[in-house]
Amino acid sequence: MQRWIGKLSEKIYALMRVIFGLLYACHGGQKILAMFYEGSMEPSPLLVAAGVIELAGGILIAVGLFAQYAAFIASGEMAVAYFMMHAPRGFWPIKNGGELAVLFCFAFLYITAKGPGPFALKK
Repeated sequence: MQRWIGKLSEKIYALMRVIFGLLYACHGGQKILAMFYEGSMEPSPLLVAAGVIELAGGILIAVGLFAQYAAFIASGEMAVAYFMMHAPRGFWPIKNGGELAVLFCFAFLYITAKGPGPFALKK
């Protein structure tokens, strides 16, 4: 397996970075631009700040421009989101609805540690 997938590992990592970045940006677009959302959201300063971090950070991560800095900030934002919004509803992420926040948090922490990888605008 290593002989086959090992050759593609950097390209797969870049694909992961792009996909996670775009999905994260969608959450920011939902909060800031009311995209992908049917209903009304009560805008609060905290929600607007989260939306800006998600939209701008997601785009920067996806294109690989200042990806490590953006991923570090995004990872922290997801940790804060988890502990503020999900953890009070219970300990286990599967029960409190926080799985996505945990996945984003650790994926972005990994991008912070590894760097943007191939196909990035700036390494």
